[in-house]
Amino acid sequence: MEIFSKTDTGMVRSSNQDAALHGTFADGNVWAIVCDGMGGANGGNVASSTAVQEIAERIAANYESGMTGNELRELLGRAINAANIKVYIQAQEDLSLRGMGTTVVAVIVCGRTAYIAHAGDSRAYLYARGDLRQLTTDHSVVQVMVDRGELTEAEARVHPRKNLITRALGVKPRLDIDYCECPVTDGDIILLCSDGLSNYADEREMYKILYSYSGQEAVDKLVDKANANGGGDNVTAVAVYC
Repeated sequence: MEIFSKTDTGMVRSSNQDAALHGTFADGNVWAIVCDGMGGANGGNVASSTAVQEIAERIAANYESGMTGNELRELLGRAINAANIKVYIQAQEDLSLRGMGTTVVAVIVCGRTAYIAHAGDSRAYLYARGDLRQLTTDHSVVQVMVDRGELTEAEARVHPRKNLITRALGVKPRLDIDYCECPVTDGDIILLCSDGLSNYADEREMYKILYSYSGQEAVDKLVDKANANGGGDNVTAVAVYC
């Protein structure tokens, strides 16, 4: 397995509040994390960078080859909850950071399965067998409206409240985390991204890029497409090639 990533400030923002880390275990399995910070330039940067670092350290320290699916789920949950508490305490102790938080989406690809945990509107997709499928469901105001039938997916993409999320790491002492598992096979791609990509490049555009390019070039092209379409937010993409 191989991992390729890129994060970019975009065409409008003055700083990058996204953060991403990834790595490979000794047994060849891999992990990746994307966070998108919020709470002002300083707070967003601190929240996302603190979260990815804490989650990465917890995963690296506690992963063992041969873990079961339930054990990997617990590993992701413990790592993200530890990061939630760390960011929350930082925000309570420093008035300049009060209210900061971050989205999170994290994956461990172990053998033929991707184990994914997330909170917020950073996403995971699966590119497989000529199709691109969103694996996570946004924790956002517009997603609630879509679920209720009040908005179509197309309307949600341009809704003025599309950036309001209903869950974020570090905002409260307890965080509800969604979890899913996805079978993968050779040639599949797990794509993690911040909403700077999903809001500025639609699934058709992302699919075309993943079909036409590979490796680092594909990730670079995804970020370039978001920027070409306006680049109104920081953009981060991490592609895990299974």
